[in-house]
Amino acid sequence: MKKTKENINSIVPRSKDYSKWYLDIIVAADLADTSPVRGCMIIKPNGYAIWENIQKVLNNVFKLRGIRNAYFPLFIPKKFFEKEAEHIEGFAKECAVVTHRRLVLNNEKKLVPAGLMGEPLIVRPTSETIIYSMYAKWIQSFRDLPLMLNQWANVVRWELRPRPFLRTAEFLWQEGHTAHATKKEADEMTLQMLEVYRDFVEDYLAIPVIKGTKSENEKFAGAVYTTCIEAIMQDGKALQVATSHMLGQNFAKPFKVKFADKNGNEQYVWQTSWGMSTRIIGALIMTHGDDNGLIIPPKIAPISVVIVPIWDKNHDKEYVISKANNIAIKIISEMGQVVHVDERDERPGLKFYDWERKGIPLRIEIGPRDIANNRIVTVRRDTGKKTEFSLNNLVPKIRELLSSIQSNLYDRAYQRLKKMTREVDSYEAMKNILADKKGFVIAHWCGGQKCESKIKNETMATIRCIPFEQKQEKRKCIICGKETSTKVIFAKAY
Repeated sequence: MKKTKENINSIVPRSKDYSKWYLDIIVAADLADTSPVRGCMIIKPNGYAIWENIQKVLNNVFKLRGIRNAYFPLFIPKKFFEKEAEHIEGFAKECAVVTHRRLVLNNEKKLVPAGLMGEPLIVRPTSETIIYSMYAKWIQSFRDLPLMLNQWANVVRWELRPRPFLRTAEFLWQEGHTAHATKKEADEMTLQMLEVYRDFVEDYLAIPVIKGTKSENEKFAGAVYTTCIEAIMQDGKALQVATSHMLGQNFAKPFKVKFADKNGNEQYVWQTSWGMSTRIIGALIMTHGDDNGLIIPPKIAPISVVIVPIWDKNHDKEYVISKANNIAIKIISEMGQVVHVDERDERPGLKFYDWERKGIPLRIEIGPRDIANNRIVTVRRDTGKKTEFSLNNLVPKIRELLSSIQSNLYDRAYQRLKKMTREVDSYEAMKNILADKKGFVIAHWCGGQKCESKIKNETMATIRCIPFEQKQEKRKCIICGKETSTKVIFAKAY
């Protein structure tokens, strides 16, 4: 059956069903597919190409900071988790556990304990424990510090309500782990890596975020404190896009990660961990997508420009394709952008529709008449605006358009963030906003877990972060009325 717009999966409008719209975008852009294993997803080439670009950018940043990549086992002895009480409590409900393995002995199949001495193995939900068991071997002296490693890996956490990219039983991420001689160095590292994430997410993904610290209830299990960047999606729900944790000596002591200082005295190291996962692709979809499909910011797009040659007679085809390829070569060689020439024998309208759904930032249309007039037509994915210009201005115009698209996507998302952020002085006002418009709600909070839990239980909103940037003004906690100068951001979240 020949492809038409009508027999390609349609996208439900955001305003009608946001959850279905999100899933439709993933299908329309060919990012991922469902897996035979419940709660898991298969990331298809279009989706994985975005992740590869994320890896490429962050890897370069990490290496410039002296952080090296390594890899640690997927299976972790259960006893490692039991060494840090808060850590095991935080992950107990999410862990996948391997208790037995199959052994064939004398042609007889037997089930034997999975680990040494019959010990169960945890399938990696995070790697602090196994990494720090090795840090204890590798760190002996102050000369071994700082030790800064990162790994790109998969992790497994059982999810009650899986959703592609946002929450899946298995997902991909990077996790960095550092060890330092002093608390000051670890504090600085925690904030430096959070700034790395903020800069990357805002500059490359065009997603504005708010930096802050998690409350005690919301921090990473085993951390002294957790810092984060939070974004708002188009439906008004928050999404945590990256975290950086100051672990203090909470893991150093149980795992005996120690070093001899310059005076020969034995000290425990100070540690940090930080990470970003494939959840960021979900954030990308929900920040920029529209009812026509995905929109990818040029700086992170696997394909920046798609060229659609248009021919009306068979003998024109090769000639037009040749001109299209010459344009592609010029853009690639002078700008370093990834360009794709669509040579498929399909109607132009169908190809336009296909690339629009996939979110490619800029489309170039060129046909025999355009070639004769030494011009091309460009179409922006973010606005749909068509521009016609001379091929003599090709590279400057393409550079200008891509830069404009990147800026416009950020500006649109930033204006949405501002519009969806409201400050309140009463609990009733907060409940009304969360029930209707959603978004970020800024309010004063006393710091008490009782007040925090009341809000979570009654509204399903959590403290997303305690923003770094806030005016120190005395107000009353919106729950208990206690005087406080701490403002926090509440929101319902993914």
